[in-house]
Amino acid sequence: MEEEKIILVAVATSDCDDTLQSLTELEELGQTAGARTVGKVIQNRENIHPGTYIGKGKIEELKSLIYSTNADTVVCDDELSPAQNHNLEEALGIKVIDRTVLILDIFAQRASTSEGKLQVELAQLRYNLSHLTGGRSGLSRLGGGIGTRGPGEQKLEMDRRIIKQRITQIRKELVQVKHARELTRKKRQENHVPVIAITGYTNAGKSTLLNKLTDAGVLSEDKLFATLDPVTRKYEFENGGKVLFTDTVGFIRKLPHHLIQAFRGTLEEAKYSDVILHVTDCSNPDMDAQMYIVYDTLDRLGIDGKKIVTAFNKTDLADDGIILKDLRADKTVMISAKNGTGIEELLNVLEEVIMDRKRLVDKTFSYNEAAKINEIHNTGQIIEEDYRSDGIYIKAYVPQEYIYMFE
Repeated sequence: MEEEKIILVAVATSDCDDTLQSLTELEELGQTAGARTVGKVIQNRENIHPGTYIGKGKIEELKSLIYSTNADTVVCDDELSPAQNHNLEEALGIKVIDRTVLILDIFAQRASTSEGKLQVELAQLRYNLSHLTGGRSGLSRLGGGIGTRGPGEQKLEMDRRIIKQRITQIRKELVQVKHARELTRKKRQENHVPVIAITGYTNAGKSTLLNKLTDAGVLSEDKLFATLDPVTRKYEFENGGKVLFTDTVGFIRKLPHHLIQAFRGTLEEAKYSDVILHVTDCSNPDMDAQMYIVYDTLDRLGIDGKKIVTAFNKTDLADDGIILKDLRADKTVMISAKNGTGIEELLNVLEEVIMDRKRLVDKTFSYNEAAKINEIHNTGQIIEEDYRSDGIYIKAYVPQEYIYMFE
């Protein structure tokens, strides 16, 4: 299949100072989708043009660039309105998509589980529904390639009524998936195994870290959104304590509203975790902005009050003397998930944070209190157990919310 050639277009407004970084990221998204960037256009404007995204002069410049590069597609860095999309396609004569469609296309390629595919299709259809306009399908594209793939591709010519029916059906199916996830989560809680949610900006190294910690065998590539579907793996510390690591989908600048809504159930795995393990790429010059985006997304999901451990990853690629700090984190560790540097320290810190949530029970229970002994076995981490003449001696760590039962 011939590589799709794309031109990236962005508008730098007076209140936006990260246009270059955003466009660089857009190029990486294009590479992940299987396209090659052959040109970039940035227009400085006070505001985005309401009808065509960019002004008439830039449209003429863009037409010349399209001709000279033989580009197939124009990708805009912001979500386009139906009118902007239509007007640009009419003016340029080639396919025009926006950042949201590009991300959805990547997700469509990457989703492997039935839940992931349903979530992608739901996000695609919700986007398509919002971009239907009278007298125009709004969904037809000039040619194939990016923006025409995935679970939603066969629905591209649906009318509004049929799309709404499909959205309703998918939501019902996802309710069942959500119910199954809640049962799994409830079982975890009953087993009293702490959950550590691995979050972070896309391509920060979350999957590489999960593989290093648990031999999870998760796909790990130097691409944005290399993995999409969440993975949970068990890990046992040397002292016998057990935890579950859950990898979540990576965050990104200008994460489309449709995706936040569609993937809310998956992202909320972090909401029900005991500890947030925030992985950040300290070799990326845009690190501080990426960290802000992660925390902003967590806040939008209502995830707060969690212990946070930040792992500054890719230290082997970072500049010497770089100052690393995270004021939102309770603990920070410098690591390289790829070569294993700092992993032992990270595990020690995570174990310490988990143990901070536990309290020591050190006492002898009478043989009539066997039910309490069973509860300690169910909820706690046994350090020592000895059957004596005067009762059962127990030394164990139990979650602080259960300590009242054994005092």
